[in-house]
Amino acid sequence: MRVLIVEDEPNLGQQLKNTLEGAGYAIDLAVDGEEGHFMGSTENYDAIVLDLGLPEIDGLTVLDRWRKEGRTAPVLVLTARDSWSDKVAGLDAGADDYVAKPFQSEELIARLRALIRRASGNASSELTAGDVRLDTRSGKVTRAGEPVKLTAQEYKLLSYLLHHKGKVVSRTELIEHIYDQDFDRDSNTIEVFVTRIRKKLGQDVITTIRGLGYSLEDPDA
Repeated sequence: MRVLIVEDEPNLGQQLKNTLEGAGYAIDLAVDGEEGHFMGSTENYDAIVLDLGLPEIDGLTVLDRWRKEGRTAPVLVLTARDSWSDKVAGLDAGADDYVAKPFQSEELIARLRALIRRASGNASSELTAGDVRLDTRSGKVTRAGEPVKLTAQEYKLLSYLLHHKGKVVSRTELIEHIYDQDFDRDSNTIEVFVTRIRKKLGQDVITTIRGLGYSLEDPDA
């Protein structure tokens, strides 16, 4: 999943980037409101972490502009611990959740997981397709109850397809959502990872829709 962080404090921004990359997310980082607004308006993110106290353009204005532009990515705002008015203003402007500073990394990651699941219509932390199960909390994947070991990139690809089960996902969309901005989008790694996942989970787990992309569905659907 691809996440945008908009945070002007350098140490916190880098800490958030490192933490979320360690949790398996592809991260883009913006350091002021103007840059954050541009990136959030021109790229498709699975979630956005937005500080409210930003230079150039404040976070509430950035959020309000995104929503008026029709950008629907779930937004988690960062607020001061004792500022209830910031929390209310953020939610009223279109935020989906908030975390008060200082916060625990585990709470931030859990809230992001929940926002991304809900945005794709998944209430449970466990994503399934037939006998394939992926636990978003533990990162474990099983088939017919047996553990399956995936690489980090294989996991990201499978997770994205499971979050969008039943939909056709293009190669471009997969690249946009599992890699950050610097990735070579002409690379053929998506095809390589799909082949590897099929070898580990079965040839029928991911369907190739010629000319369109890939689809993952329940076998009985």
